[in-house]
Amino acid sequence: MRPAGAAVPSSLGAVADTADATRSRSPSRRELGRGERVLPGVYRLRLPLPWPGVPHCNAWAVAAGDGVVLFDTGMHQPGSLAQLERALAMCNLRVEHVRLVVCTHAHSDHYGQAADVVARAGCELWMHPNHAHMRDMVLEPDAALARRLEIARQSGVPEEPLRRYAAERRSHESGISAPIEPDRALLRGVRVASDLGEWVVYETPGHDPSHVCLFQRERRLLISGDHLLGRISLYFDYGHSPDPVGEFLHSLDVVDALDARLCLPGHGRTFTDVRAHIHGNRALVAERLARIREALRAEPVTAFAIIPRVYRLDGNAFAGPWLLTETLAMLTHLERSGEVTRLAGEPQRWVLAN
Repeated sequence: MRPAGAAVPSSLGAVADTADATRSRSPSRRELGRGERVLPGVYRLRLPLPWPGVPHCNAWAVAAGDGVVLFDTGMHQPGSLAQLERALAMCNLRVEHVRLVVCTHAHSDHYGQAADVVARAGCELWMHPNHAHMRDMVLEPDAALARRLEIARQSGVPEEPLRRYAAERRSHESGISAPIEPDRALLRGVRVASDLGEWVVYETPGHDPSHVCLFQRERRLLISGDHLLGRISLYFDYGHSPDPVGEFLHSLDVVDALDARLCLPGHGRTFTDVRAHIHGNRALVAERLARIREALRAEPVTAFAIIPRVYRLDGNAFAGPWLLTETLAMLTHLERSGEVTRLAGEPQRWVLAN
């Protein structure tokens, strides 16, 4: 879920109430890689993450001939490849059994170890081509951070929390072992062979511009990445596409039409009530948009000032920087539909359109 060097861990989108994540900072026991069979020929690899409230992500190993297709790879951090090896070993598999790596999107917890796995296994990587934001963040982290800080400044975030945030981010690694270009572009209709049959690619941007889901039609199995999670949640990459909220809503329609029976998500356990999760995400977007409209009803306000009017927060609103990203994505969506207007000036303010 996390874009390389992103403003915040994208996986915090997996928390249903983002305010709860700001309150859940207590240390917990160290997570270890774990593997389990969920269906014949389908293995869940639960891999550790260093983020409060989101302790792990999922990779999925699916039988294919004399090896497996590995859907997503986990995040690169100290000891992370050993954690992947541990999870695979619990399923009687090794990295050398990987015949193909398929990444649902270019966030670090899904793509971070791709270069290492490809090098060890001698296989190809398939991923959507719209991943320039990841490459830029890995290769030009200072420029990427400067852009994020300027967006936050223009949105009304005070200088002191910006300085603290900048100092913290400069000490963080990207979570990606090395940027690696895909051998094949995962575009709509591309098929991935496995012993369970073919998995068909559906482009599902919104959470990330490079996001795809993969569907096994005969068994009605959906590998959803971070498009659908066990908890109803939202996270949008802001600034890399014209309308990530609108893209996400369209992607929900795309997945809804598939009528999946079982979802294999990027975080958390499998779930069967796929349509209920789709409806829940639509409802949460509608609720957030309605709260933002209400926040703009009295007077023009900055995106930063909107945050405490929309979300339940303890302390400084900038304790959850991802909320600014979501708020800006929502405002952009309302602007494109003609409901709100951004006013010139510094900081930038937003107002309901007449």
